[in-house]
Formats: sequence, C-alpha cells, structure tokens
Amino acid sequence: MGRKRKKTNIIDATEIKKVSKTFARGEGPDLKTIQDKKLKRELIVKEKQNAQAIRSAAFNQLLLPEERGCLEADEGERTLKFKQTEIVKHVDVGSARKHFSLNLPHHGPYRCAYSRNGRKLLIGGAKGHVATFDWQTGQLGCEFHAKETIRDIVWLHNRDYIAVAQKKYAYIYDGQGTELHRLKNHINPVHLEYLPYHWLLVSTGATGFLKYHDVSIGKLVVELKTRLGQPHSMTHNPWNAVVHLGHSNGTVTMWSPSMKEPLVKMLCHHGPVTALAVDRSGRHMVTCGLDKQMKVWDVRTYKESLAYYSHRPGSNLAISQTGLLAATFGGQVQVWKDAFKTKQKAPYMTHLVEGATIEGLDFANFEDVLGLGHSKGFTSLLIPGAGEANYDALELNPFESKRQKQESEVKMLLNKIQPELITLDQGNIHQMKEEVEEKPLDSLDHKELILKFKMKGKNSAKRRFHRREKHIHDEKRQKVRAALEKAKKEKEGIPEEPRTILDRFKYKEA
Repeated sequence: MGRKRKKTNIIDATEIKKVSKTFARGEGPDLKTIQDKKLKRELIVKEKQNAQAIRSAAFNQLLLPEERGCLEADEGERTLKFKQTEIVKHVDVGSARKHFSLNLPHHGPYRCAYSRNGRKLLIGGAKGHVATFDWQTGQLGCEFHAKETIRDIVWLHNRDYIAVAQKKYAYIYDGQGTELHRLKNHINPVHLEYLPYHWLLVSTGATGFLKYHDVSIGKLVVELKTRLGQPHSMTHNPWNAVVHLGHSNGTVTMWSPSMKEPLVKMLCHHGPVTALAVDRSGRHMVTCGLDKQMKVWDVRTYKESLAYYSHRPGSNLAISQTGLLAATFGGQVQVWKDAFKTKQKAPYMTHLVEGATIEGLDFANFEDVLGLGHSKGFTSLLIPGAGEANYDALELNPFESKRQKQESEVKMLLNKIQPELITLDQGNIHQMKEEVEEKPLDSLDHKELILKFKMKGKNSAKRRFHRREKHIHDEKRQKVRAALEKAKKEKEGIPEEPRTILDRFKYKEA
C-alpha cells in the first residue's frame, strides 16, 4: 500500500488572516447579553456566514493577479495639483490614449453613460444629438439626431439597446440607431434609471409619477405617485435596487415597486436636492443641495456621517468601483478619496473645464477613467485607482465576444428577479412566511362574525347591539317569507313537489 500524502495549502493561513482584516466589518454583537433565543440563533447563523464570506474573499484576494494603483505625492506636494497633461506624460501609450476630448459645441450640454462592462460610451446632447461608440478603439456604433430635446440617456441590458428621455416620451433605440419603441406611458420624462437584474426601466418627470417598465415583456409594472412634484435628482441603490429620489423640499425618498408609499423619507438639506449617488455596497449615500453642502449618509442607520461645504451647489455625483467620489460644481470636477471613512481636508484630484458647465458625470468600470459631459462636448480624464483591477468574466466581461454576449443575455433573462422582491433588507427574502389556517365561515361562531375591530367607533356597544338585532331580524324575516310562500302555494293548489308523468295513476281522495 502506498503512503498517504499530506494535504498542503498553497497559501499560508497567516497570510489569509492578514488579508481578512481588510474585509472585516467590525466586531459582532455580544451574544451573551441577548436573552431572546430566536434572535440569538439568527445572529449566530449570520455571524458564521459573515466569517465564511470574509475568509473566501481574503483567499480570492491573494489569487488575484492585478492590483489597483493610485497617485502618490512627494513631500511638500499634493495630488490635487497634478494636471492631466502631466499624468499623460508619465503613463504608457495605451493609458495615454484614454485621455481625449470631443469638441461638440453646437448640440450641448451633453450627458454621458458608460456600459456596465466599461467598453462602450453613450453621449446625448440636449439639442437632440445621440451617439454610441467604443471609446478605446474609436469605432462608431451609431449616431443620429432625435430632433427633440433630450433630458437623459441610459444603457439597457447590453450594448445594443439604449433608452432616451426626450421632450414628450421615452424612446428605446437599438445599436443601429433605429427606433424600436415609443413608451407613451412615460410622459415628459426627466430622469431615467435601469435596474439590470430586474430588467426594469425606471423614469420620473414633470408629472411627479415614478414609473417602472419591464423591458423584457414590454409592459408597465406600476405607477407610483410621489406627491412631491418633479424630482430634482434620481439614482438607485446597486445593492438592493431601491430607487432614491431627491425633491425640492430637501427630502430624499426611497421607493420599491411593491409599495405605494415611500419606504424611507429623509430630510437631508434645507433646499432642493440637486444630486444623489449610492456606492455599490449600498451602505453610503451622498447628496448635494442648493445649500452648498455635500453630505454623506449611512443608509443602514439613516444618519449623517460626514458633511462637506463647497463654494457653489453641486450638480452631479458619481462613485467608482473602488469608492472614489466625484462631484461637479459648475465647470469644476473634484475627486475625493476615502470620503466615506474620515473627513478629508482636500480632494484627491481636481480638473477645470474652462468656459463650460458640466452636466454629465460617470466612471468607466474596470478602467481608471472618468467621463465628463459638458456644454462644449465630452472629456475623458485619467483618474488612477478609480477602476477595479480584476473582473469577473461570468458577471461583466469587457472583452466578451458576440457569442458570449448572446449567452450572457440568455442567462440574465433566466435569472431575472421579480419586482416584488425589491426590499430594503435583502436578507429577509429567503425567509418564508408561516402559513395560517383559514377557518371556513360556517365554523365561525356568531360573536366572531360580528365583533370586528376595523375603525374607531365601529365597534361601540350601540353598534354591536344593532348588528346583533339585525342578524336576529334577518333570521325571523327568512322564516316568515318561507311560511308565506308555502301558504300561497297551498291556496293556489300548486303542489310542493313538481308533477311528473306518473302522477295520473296516483289515488285521488274524493
């Protein structure tokens, strides 16, 4: 018999412990002080799941080949003083090509949006110009003029479909620029959002309605009345797909298609909320208002964690995959690093677009690139450390082929999540509701049928007496009616039982 070989670990356990500290979420609850057995059991299970998730994340982190970089300044220097021209000179040729500008002064201001895999770029001018192209190779996808005012643009489930919020309705176009659908239910849209895992196109506009449209079946799911007028800003939480709306009275509301009222309503500013952004972990929300403040909120506790003051109101917000926060103030854009952890004294990087107003802002996934749409056209900036260095090819693949794109589209459709599952706490989805046995009405007692606590004053002593008397009178009335019908039939000679053909042979009394 051969000798048994000992199992050897490729990675040392001490290295895993060191890396796992970066993924730790703080100390867990003190289980000894909890007396509720059910709650204690649930917390123990969740703590085991968190520990397993941290260990697997640390193990995968050690196997990832790439690491993200960042700007490091020498003594006496600050990274915010570095200009784009200086950064381009010190990077490789491939990265230097990612910094470019498009001079389009006649159809602006422009809005911009990168596809989910960071490969394609969509730009839309307020005067009707729309174009899609591969921003790394410069290959044009489509270009057309809508001949209408364009208020917002968004990518749909892949690079072949886009949604455009035009003057009167929302439209869906394909990769060739052909109009596929005119969404007449979306009247005067101003903001658009797309929920990729639910296949839902969300819009809001001048009417104050929040509308969810299922693009997989082409039907309107629900219309919700916000009752707060036209929203000034809109975004969605990537973690739980809850839609956030910023209103003119300084409040932020969170919506789900399964509820007619907002899930949460927060007072964030003393004026209109001009911009919103939520990080991909779903823990932090950033808001900008006309009161010249930029605030960071903890979504788990709905409390303000940090506040920044600016020289003018912020107009756009964007958060990268690595947690960099970009905010625009007129023609200036500021990028903040570690803005959610501690209050920073100065931004990480800044850039000024002279003589222009920035209207669009978006980070490219898996790339250290920030796109700016402004009144003069479009500008691509290099932001070191903005993109995720390693990608999951089964989730988002920047180098996917045509065949892989088709397969991923089918898988996304098979794994589509229903709108009813959009909740604030995603951990409650797997919990099943206990079935309650419904008693038939015949088995209920007389008191159970009468005593119903519905509204104030509906179950007073006087009303209970009248309901009981009415029930008794109904029974008496039915008995009297049955007796009268029987007497009438006897008087008219109508037999109680129906006559048959054999009744002629019956014996008749004289």
